[in-house]
Amino acid sequence: MPELPEVEVVRRGLADHAVGRAIDSVEVTHPRAVRRHAAGGADLAARLTGLRIDSAQRRGKYLWLTFDEPDLALVVHLGMSGQMLVQPAAAPVEKHAHIRAVLGDGAELRFVDQRTFGGWALGGLVEVDGTVVPDSVAHIARDPLDPLFDREAVVAAIRAKNTEIKRVLLDQTVISGIGNIYADEALWRAGLHGTRIAAELTRPVVRNLLDGVTAVMTEALAVGGTSFDALYVNVNGESGYFSRSLAAYGREDEPCDRCGTALVREQFMNRSSFSCPKCQRKPRRR
Repeated sequence: MPELPEVEVVRRGLADHAVGRAIDSVEVTHPRAVRRHAAGGADLAARLTGLRIDSAQRRGKYLWLTFDEPDLALVVHLGMSGQMLVQPAAAPVEKHAHIRAVLGDGAELRFVDQRTFGGWALGGLVEVDGTVVPDSVAHIARDPLDPLFDREAVVAAIRAKNTEIKRVLLDQTVISGIGNIYADEALWRAGLHGTRIAAELTRPVVRNLLDGVTAVMTEALAVGGTSFDALYVNVNGESGYFSRSLAAYGREDEPCDRCGTALVREQFMNRSSFSCPKCQRKPRRR
């Protein structure tokens, strides 16, 4: 699924092109797009109709819209291929446009999802550590780009985990927003192999790793995120291109930018991990 920079690009696009607009009507054309909304598509459409979009918000990889109706949020699950497009009403309807919300000025907010892993769901809002979030997002930790992100608290939480550091980076209840791509990139920057045990890392090492996470996400965000095909796009249909700058992920057998050693691909948690065997040495197991 998209990681923090990709979701933030979409959020900013929605803030620019959807916030402030009223919803005149909603049409759901695929049941999987609303499977997380227990009351079904007709209920979701009826409850959204007539509302004004007040904000587009995000925590980690999780995106939601709020409205002029209090205590209501539309959580948008992008899945692997979900797109939130703001299109002129006259624009041809995309083949996989499963939800269409007609906005007050004639534009349409469309949820397009080829692989149908994503969807929309309405829910309530709750306050968690001083911030209001959807109830379904309440368990998600703050992300490194959150102004209230507490680096030292996260350092302590990471060092309390007696498991592989990459597994901890992917745990959204410890630190959110990081997926497979940016975990590999941050670990490469820090010179750490993903199977190092988090509890055995010193505080300076973990701080350096978190600095790498923040830096790589900030750089990716500046160029629109990472895209490997046409299925990640912002609200204007433009793909991200940070993939051109990746140092580790997807670069098996290519030379390490730091030492020239051929990068390797290994299996980890049923996914691929990419690293430099010289710069990121595997830990010795006792």
